[in-house]
Amino acid sequence: MKKIALLILSLLFMAPTYAQKVFSIEEAVTYGNSTLVPESLSGLAWIPETHTYYHTAKKSEQSCLVMMDADRNTSDTIDLEAMNFALKQYNGITRPTAPPLPDFKSLPRIIDWKNEKEFRFKSGQIIFLFHIKDKTLRSENGMEGDLKNQTIQSESGYIAYTEGANVFAKYPGSFPVQISFDSAEGVVNGVVVHRNEFGINGGLFWSPEGRCLAYYRMDESMVTHYPIYQLDKMPAQGEEIRYPFAGAASHHVTLHVFDTKKGKSVQIHTVGSAEQYLTNISWDPSEKYIYIAVLNRDQNHMWLNKYDATSGEFIQTLFEETHDKYVEPEHGMHWVNKKEFIWQSERDGFNHLYLYNEDGILQKQLTKGNWLVTELLGGDEKGKQLYFMSTKQSPLNRNLYKVDIKSGEISEWASENAYHSCQVTEDGKYFLDSYSSSTVVGITQLVSTKDMKKKVLLKSKDPLKDFELGQTSVFTMKAADGETDLYCRIIKPTHFDSSKKYPVLVYLYGGPHLQLVRNSWLSGANLWMHYMAQQGYVVFSMDSRGSDNRGLAFENATFRQLGTIEMADQVIGANWLKKQRYVDPNRMAVHGWSFGGFLTTTLMTRAPGTFQVGVAGGPVIDWSMYEIMYTERYMDRPEENPEGYKTANLLNYVENLHGKLLMIHGTSDDVVLWQHSLLYVREAVKKEVLMDYFVYPEHPHNVRGKDRVHLMRKITEYINDHLDK
Repeated sequence: MKKIALLILSLLFMAPTYAQKVFSIEEAVTYGNSTLVPESLSGLAWIPETHTYYHTAKKSEQSCLVMMDADRNTSDTIDLEAMNFALKQYNGITRPTAPPLPDFKSLPRIIDWKNEKEFRFKSGQIIFLFHIKDKTLRSENGMEGDLKNQTIQSESGYIAYTEGANVFAKYPGSFPVQISFDSAEGVVNGVVVHRNEFGINGGLFWSPEGRCLAYYRMDESMVTHYPIYQLDKMPAQGEEIRYPFAGAASHHVTLHVFDTKKGKSVQIHTVGSAEQYLTNISWDPSEKYIYIAVLNRDQNHMWLNKYDATSGEFIQTLFEETHDKYVEPEHGMHWVNKKEFIWQSERDGFNHLYLYNEDGILQKQLTKGNWLVTELLGGDEKGKQLYFMSTKQSPLNRNLYKVDIKSGEISEWASENAYHSCQVTEDGKYFLDSYSSSTVVGITQLVSTKDMKKKVLLKSKDPLKDFELGQTSVFTMKAADGETDLYCRIIKPTHFDSSKKYPVLVYLYGGPHLQLVRNSWLSGANLWMHYMAQQGYVVFSMDSRGSDNRGLAFENATFRQLGTIEMADQVIGANWLKKQRYVDPNRMAVHGWSFGGFLTTTLMTRAPGTFQVGVAGGPVIDWSMYEIMYTERYMDRPEENPEGYKTANLLNYVENLHGKLLMIHGTSDDVVLWQHSLLYVREAVKKEVLMDYFVYPEHPHNVRGKDRVHLMRKITEYINDHLDK
């Protein structure tokens, strides 16, 4: 027996060992050009009003559309060959004397579904409809020119778009119709207004059946001109944009409605200051009325107003919301039937669902508690149930819930301890569930809500199984107030040895509307962070007070004092790190972008000595130079809060810089203007303070595309060089 044991032991030592791989920085930044991203069912969605779901897949190295009937467990496939055969027939029948349209080189992207049998896609300037049963193709609409902001009305196939400063509509089989007629400099129609705040992501709003089109008109003529320099011209020339600085003049927005039958527009008669915000545009099911959440410029008073869509006349204020700090409406009305709608509000401190009747009378609060609704997915066709994603299980998770509108009973549907993304059928019979967690790479499943029976559609393989990763842990620590829990993530170096001392990289953001730590794959970290752990760093992130998905009090703790509370919490985290026996307290770096760049610079100069190295990307330096909508929500106007602006102004602390600071900025940044960091460099020169500076010519607020590898290499080398790595 001893001989056998010795033989086995000998064979074990003789067996080849396979060293796990480490990332190149290119792989870490690009995720290996997507080869290091977990596999997923691309484009997974339900065909409306059916129990059939679809996604794209590979068939003989070509994309195809796979459709699965959840009731019958049957499938159908549309491949590139079928699409091109249909196109050949279309060319022969519809264009017998015209040059044939070229074959599709890849499967077109589905825009939406006109009905349960036809999906809509765009090829060139033509909108096509493909019939999934007959495998036939027909053109629905065609366009010409440099058209922007194209918005298709699903029922009718009408297209609204902008060209230049004006709005146009194109009906199937007809010529374009011009809707607005502005030519004055500084006036535009049909575009995003209020700089994408308040949930605004478009400027064109079709009514439910396509009878009417609402559109924004924005007059920026009173807003400050600001030059963005174009370098390829000699001499360099500035492209003028309009930038509304905090405390200065804001643009004026009105809403207009175009009636496609009458062929004319009316202006909605909003009253109040021209600088108020018109947000969360909503139609009622009848198309007779349109609703606007009107918010004052101070952002502490909101009126949900009802208007006649035909005349533009004000009808009534359904209800008002006020707050001593700010109100931030971000979601339009969701109609559960023709008489009742859902409104989302943080009025009790967390985003919850409220049921109102059409007259603005509150029927009931449907969800409540110290958790928040992160997404309202919709409701069943009978208006009896609502489906929503929530942090109810944990702030780190997203889970699916159903609430019964009549009883208020809440049921948890996607219950795995994970970060879920779900889609529910209109009748609530099934939902598609894709989730991951710190221990699950990814699972996509079909769930029947009748018996909660689950069918796994895809169990994602770990694309990093051949790579060596440092151990990741998620935990909480108390904020600087000694009471509030803060979620933290730490990645230990590969080949971790607790007897050694390691350098630290703190990656942070810290501002509103972003959460870094989640119970998802890699716990929300990116591969560059793991690359740095492979390079021997302890990598740490904290969601300090002011960040997202913890409730209103957690977020607005920073009100009128941006940088102060967040800095205090991040210092708590840094001090905790310094107490760990495996951390070298003399080799600590901090890096962040945008708000994270502001916070990085704050820590390097308002808490000098906390970190030896900082890399601040696209940083806000002086909040009086940032945009009105965001800044005045969190800081009030400069004349109302002079001490707050002075305290947050990083030009006042340049001489405190202790350590090495690299500041990076894109020269075409139209969000955090290049002027912020240039003023900081000028002040550093004036104060004889040494710092480092790098620009990315003609890049906007962040560095994307192929140049991002250059950016991350620059950041990495700077940290390595100055922490003696």
